[in-house]
Amino acid sequence: IRRWFRQFQESGCLCKGKSPGRPRVSEEQVARIRAAFERSPRKSTNRASRDLAIPQSTVWRVLTVRLHLKPYRLQLVQALTNDDKRKRMEFCDSMLEMMEDETFISRLIFSDEATFHLSGTVNRHNVRIWGTEHPHETVEHERDSPKVNVFCVVSQDKVYGPFFFEENTVTGQTYLDMLQNWLRMTFQQDGAPPHWHLMVRAFLNEKVPQRWIGRKGAQDLALCAWPARSPDLTVCDFFLWGYVKDHVYVPPLPTNLDDLKH
Repeated sequence: IRRWFRQFQESGCLCKGKSPGRPRVSEEQVARIRAAFERSPRKSTNRASRDLAIPQSTVWRVLTVRLHLKPYRLQLVQALTNDDKRKRMEFCDSMLEMMEDETFISRLIFSDEATFHLSGTVNRHNVRIWGTEHPHETVEHERDSPKVNVFCVVSQDKVYGPFFFEENTVTGQTYLDMLQNWLRMTFQQDGAPPHWHLMVRAFLNEKVPQRWIGRKGAQDLALCAWPARSPDLTVCDFFLWGYVKDHVYVPPLPTNLDDLKH
């Protein structure tokens, strides 16, 4: 009441004055925050708040609104030794050299396998649902979900497949059975265990000597060796499977393996 009385004496009314609003962040503070994250991009906003003596909410707001930065999650990748890196570089150099022959790329096909589960896959760490209230959404995880193993090959202008393995696990024998039905051109495969099977390599040595790329032994007649721990070098791995799964796992989801295959 006393405050109201003083306000009435000073201004002649009891109207609430305009709020000055949130204090504006100075350019100096913005510069300090920018410099802190340029030096250490992995620094947390809580750590930056303590180091700079600036509220954490202000640090977050400056990063996202003023500096237009976004927080990205780390991606797990295969650890590579120095020897792995050297062999990958040598392989890429060899491929580029062979591609100087304009007919080589038209005769080359890349191959890979992937597993599609009927239940689909959801990475809960990457899923966000925005709203004013907690949606309490859940995802049911089905253990030992029915699945299908798929094989595809990609050429310069065409995708061959899909080829479905009837077995739950791809073995050297099932992989060989599939190869015997359609193998052609200059063939690439990665270093997966079924590809390393003696029967598979013997078949490739006989049918396409000096026209296959893959993990090889000293006596194998491969065009060149596929570098270890390098599934990412094939187009199937870094493009095809992700593209296919993005189109398969959309509503309405498949309810059985036949639906999944089609």
